[in-house]
Amino acid sequence: MPPTPTFSELLAETKRSAVHLELRDTYFSNPRFEAWQRGERIDWTDRPSWWGSFEDTIADAVTRGVKIRRARVVSEPVTAYIRWEHYVTRANLEAGEHVRWLPRRRASDMLLPGNDFWIFDDRVIRVHHFSGDGEVIEDELVDDLNIIRLCAAAFERVWERATPHDQYEIR
Repeated sequence: MPPTPTFSELLAETKRSAVHLELRDTYFSNPRFEAWQRGERIDWTDRPSWWGSFEDTIADAVTRGVKIRRARVVSEPVTAYIRWEHYVTRANLEAGEHVRWLPRRRASDMLLPGNDFWIFDDRVIRVHHFSGDGEVIEDELVDDLNIIRLCAAAFERVWERATPHDQYEIR
């Protein structure tokens, strides 16, 4: 069986849309988050210091006409990790993503998938499996149309109810 394509490979093949649903309140620790916790902040005027390969990948796709949307379902009050994600979302926006936030208390009447995922052109899902402390265990590629439809519908319900990033206030 061939290895699961990387995010960059999947996005490079995408023609119309990519959507990402995030459901966790914390993810693995990383140097950027740890620096933020120590009080270090990004100099947004120094683009080369924060713009990286991920932002290039997103910007390239957006330039090709791919609409990229990310929705985050979060508990309130938010965790330190979500507070940091809210802060660094500026990079996602500058790369061309559209980002919205949905407080978990406003999602109680929604049936949501058990895992974070990306859907590319409604043809394939890259499902992220995490350990309890937020470490990535594996990514799974799913092309079952029934699962794609269920996850796409869940994403759209969240997207419709969620607050655009520039209007969402961290609590």
